[in-house]
Amino acid sequence: MIEVSCYYSLSSPWAYFAGPRVQDIVRRHHAKLVLKPYDFQEVAPKTGGVPIRTRPEPRRTYHALELDRWRQYLGMPLNLEPKFYPADGKPAGWNKPPGWMVITAQEAGLDAMRLSHALLRALWAEERDTSKPEVRREVATENGMDGDALVKAETSAPVQALYRRYSDEAVEHGVFGAPTYILEGERFWGQDRLDFLDRKLDAVRARRK
Repeated sequence: MIEVSCYYSLSSPWAYFAGPRVQDIVRRHHAKLVLKPYDFQEVAPKTGGVPIRTRPEPRRTYHALELDRWRQYLGMPLNLEPKFYPADGKPAGWNKPPGWMVITAQEAGLDAMRLSHALLRALWAEERDTSKPEVRREVATENGMDGDALVKAETSAPVQALYRRYSDEAVEHGVFGAPTYILEGERFWGQDRLDFLDRKLDAVRARRK
């Protein structure tokens, strides 16, 4: 089976926008999507990523403009200034636990993509603080999963090791933004590159027949 890796943060609005479409793409191509949440704050300085809060004002306002355009184009609800997205990035690591939960679900063989999209939607469209374990528990439970078990396993050694491994892989692959998809070593950065990922999957399938 063709495998696509998705490196991203559970605080990325672009990963939220990409969710339904990337699911459709991998489904059509009978590919396997492996979600790889990583530590953006740690990786970005090593690979050239620029956190939104550190960008000059013209870039920040353009970022908001693009979010507005895409939410209208895709017909997806999104708050341009969500209540629980800290503009100053504090406390540090606030967006890590949702990533740990997604890894936990994926390793348990659950529908990690569904959970991931639900967590992103909770943050960006539902004004819910996904940094809090009780909120993550609720989101998981709402999506037919054992929220208590997932929260308990988030900080387990295997899950934490995978989170570190995915962060190391992100550096090795030169990932500087989220989401970034990797297919046969080729990077596709951003939800607006999904058409190119789709075409690449077409080419890979044709070659493997």
